[in-house]
Amino acid sequence: MKRVVHSMEPVGRTGGRVYLRMLHEVMADDVEWRTISDHKRTYRIRRWRKLRHLARVAPTVRALNDATGTFVWDDLSLLLFTPEMRARTVFLLHHYEPLQHDSAPVEAMLWERLFRVLPQCAAVVCVAPYWADFLQARGVHNVRVIYNAFDMTEVERARGFDRTECRAEFGLSPDVIGVYTGKAVHWKGTEEVSAALADVPGMRVITSGSNTIGSNGAHYDVERERYLRLLRACDVGIFLPRMREGWSRCAAEALLLGLPCLIRPVAGLGDLAALTGQPTPDLGRLPAQVRERAAARQTEAKTAYEALARFDLNYFGNAWGDLLAQVA
Repeated sequence: MKRVVHSMEPVGRTGGRVYLRMLHEVMADDVEWRTISDHKRTYRIRRWRKLRHLARVAPTVRALNDATGTFVWDDLSLLLFTPEMRARTVFLLHHYEPLQHDSAPVEAMLWERLFRVLPQCAAVVCVAPYWADFLQARGVHNVRVIYNAFDMTEVERARGFDRTECRAEFGLSPDVIGVYTGKAVHWKGTEEVSAALADVPGMRVITSGSNTIGSNGAHYDVERERYLRLLRACDVGIFLPRMREGWSRCAAEALLLGLPCLIRPVAGLGDLAALTGQPTPDLGRLPAQVRERAAARQTEAKTAYEALARFDLNYFGNAWGDLLAQVA
């Protein structure tokens, strides 16, 4: 008989939502997932959207008070849970970044309250050691690190794409270095990289995702298959965020597909850079660094790949399966 687990609906394209969606898929044979709508992702206007979401979701959360099963929660609406509900909850913290607060100044106070109630949860999961340390410094000690995981069958298939074909598909001639910088969204550092490489011949900055910054460069908002072909076409990855990320899936997937990277060691990205041996970008000599990294493609790809390949779906399913069994 499947165990019942309640969660937010895993809808969205952020790293946290990809993580939750992968969890649903990996545990589908053992878990009956029961979800509630994530209203904050339906609002076009970001201002106050988390407060509007909490107001709308409150009756649904209250109705779950008598529900059987456990909870995997990654939302501020944990504040609406009773202590008894929290005792049956695994809270998932992908990252905490005040730069992203769309309901300031109230949102900051809600997060501080959240950190105070997290010790009431059965466990708290985060995706990098940095965030485990962050939580423990705030008195949350029942923390586990379960990293982002990757479908290695998909990765191996993508690694087999013909690079010449992929480069032609995205207009990259043999004498151009394709520099992938991740999603074209706020606080990811795309503007800094573009400015540093703007007048450098033979380099093209490439971004993906929803383009909330209005980038005029080579941007591709494409489905999963073409995104993997885009990564395969590029030569170097640069990840230069100002925000404290969890464990950037874009950066990890770039490394898995053979791109040597330059990674600013901020929060979870620092853990990823250390694990895979990627150096820090220096804006003062970025063009030279890009050329050096492009030349290192073949010699370094194997080390980074092997460091990340162990975080496959078996690892992910076993880690979460053991945890959910303990909580139940």
